[in-house]
Amino acid sequence: MAGRVRDPGRSVTSRVLALLGTFDESHPRQGLSEIARRSGMPVATVSRLLAELVAGQALARRPDGRYEIGRRLWELGVLAPVNQELREVALPFMHDIHAATGDVVHVAVREGDAALYVDRIVGPDSVPVLSRMGSRLPLHATGVGKVLLAEAPPEVLEEVLANLTQVTRHTVTDPARLRRELAEIRRCGYAQTMEEMTLGSASIAVPVRPEPGPPVAALGIVTSPGRPPVSRQVPTLQVAAAAMGRALRRAGAGLAGPAAFSAGGHPVLRASGFPRS
Repeated sequence: MAGRVRDPGRSVTSRVLALLGTFDESHPRQGLSEIARRSGMPVATVSRLLAELVAGQALARRPDGRYEIGRRLWELGVLAPVNQELREVALPFMHDIHAATGDVVHVAVREGDAALYVDRIVGPDSVPVLSRMGSRLPLHATGVGKVLLAEAPPEVLEEVLANLTQVTRHTVTDPARLRRELAEIRRCGYAQTMEEMTLGSASIAVPVRPEPGPPVAALGIVTSPGRPPVSRQVPTLQVAAAAMGRALRRAGAGLAGPAAFSAGGHPVLRASGFPRS
């Protein structure tokens, strides 16, 4: 948490960093007074800095007046080793899944109470989707989000359950029902949604685990309702997610680069012989 020492001698850079430091998993969106309080700076100073950061797209101002991380900081953030490593490892598997299914394929991580989309592959025949690289969508209304929410810390789950917004008429907004769905996701190892985020689309997602424990990411597809049944799609995703987890573990241990999960230049997923659509 940012310090609260009021020091008029601080440089502009240190003030900007203190302001940005108030944003974290527990505080992804904040109002002016909250940012001022948590940064330890006067409201007038914070207001001026916020206006400049919004103008530079480092922060974005929501319709309700609160602020959140903007596109420019996201573009810089994806250069960080964690996201860059995840994208490099995931892309070959994502391409293979898209080749096999023709569906939208994406990878997401949890950011507070939202699913943050790290990368996405679409094709000319893919269903229209809201997700794009850098977008944040509700955990409770997306396949990847439900996978991440199923093993999120209790405080995150309670926050989400207390704010179940209805995106479409099919979105689950009953806390008891969502709890049951999350328990089933933990039991069976995958999540699915049907027109909960966008009408005319269905999603399936699985966790990505480099090590035992909560997933570091979720791998999912968005397809049309009535396309190949879940029983056919889930194994494809689970094999890819397992291979991604192994590749991330190797990369994290410094044992191999992104090419290590490819054999002879051919991604491991394709060697498994998944059918093309």
